[in-house]
Amino acid sequence: MSPLLSLSATFRSIHIRSTSILNCVSELRRRQIKNVFSNRQLCRLVLGIETSCDDTAAAVMDETGSILGESLYSQKDVHLKAGGIIPPVAQRLHREHIARVTQEALDMSGVAPSDLSAVATTVKPGLALSLGVGLDYSIKFIQQHKKPFIPIHHMEAHALTVRMIEPVQFPFLVLLVSGGHCLLAVSKGVDDFLLLGKSLDEAPGDILDKVARRLSLISHPECSTLSGGQAIEHIAKQGIPMGQLLSCVNDIAAAVQYTVASHIAKRTHRAILFCKAKGLLPQNSATLVVSGGVASNQYIRKTLKIVTDSTDLTLLCPPAKLCTDNGVMIAWNGIERLREGKGILNHVENICYEPKAALGTDISGQVREAAIKVPRLKLEIKE
Repeated sequence: MSPLLSLSATFRSIHIRSTSILNCVSELRRRQIKNVFSNRQLCRLVLGIETSCDDTAAAVMDETGSILGESLYSQKDVHLKAGGIIPPVAQRLHREHIARVTQEALDMSGVAPSDLSAVATTVKPGLALSLGVGLDYSIKFIQQHKKPFIPIHHMEAHALTVRMIEPVQFPFLVLLVSGGHCLLAVSKGVDDFLLLGKSLDEAPGDILDKVARRLSLISHPECSTLSGGQAIEHIAKQGIPMGQLLSCVNDIAAAVQYTVASHIAKRTHRAILFCKAKGLLPQNSATLVVSGGVASNQYIRKTLKIVTDSTDLTLLCPPAKLCTDNGVMIAWNGIERLREGKGILNHVENICYEPKAALGTDISGQVREAAIKVPRLKLEIKE
């Protein structure tokens, strides 16, 4: 039976931060940062920039993981009306907002470009037109201010976000689920991953979005402002997923959500058993990290909790606002790389974006050959 995943869910909903407060706090924050520098306590600061899909985001972070400033412009409302993300539209909106979003993050932090230790930017994977905007802007920024550049792998950033919140030690198992990706990997280090399996066809978030569109949930009075994944999760709470004839849109949503969640849970269960058999995780206190947009789905989290409880793993998820695309996770990944001196570039002549990019070393063939039988678990969740 294939270890590869073939479903998942995406959900993107982040609001634009108000600019009215920024000018008021900017000078105060700048003085605070200067005082920190003078005391030689916090000497490294990273600006993170994210434009891999439909969110324009930036954040400034210090090496302790403190978020000094952040800003985000979400294109969700625009793409909801169009029924999906249109790459040229996403590109145009990124271009229109990236300078403002970056400046807002800097103003909120009180950090001047000259104070930055490096700039970290998503360069892979993602929508080509979107990635290009972030990379072009970042290159001009670092050339103007003469700063090192840290290219970031979007999925690595999602995988390591939890380490900003919890003291998670390597190695740990990570499940990354979003609108464009679904994969299982062992994280052995900041830039060291073993890929156990990934989507064969559609990512879970994409599936949920497509079902939501076919059900016309944007016309539902309770779902008009929600993304597809959010809408499915919301109305599924009033539905019955199995055991009787599906009679309404709520039941269909519940059935779809159950199918996605149970599929992900079974593949994750297999990955856990494989890792234990091969000694890839600690014998005691092993951890499963779940991140990406779909990790915000509480039903899927509860389903995965059943799996981790039965296998003696700890389940950890970043806060919902850090599961969707954001500048904070990019800045944090930059901090982690800066600490270890990995992937820091002083010359960017040959840097380019990569719409498709593998994560780590692919050992999915070994998982397949192991042919591990997964014990049956009762995965029904009563909400």
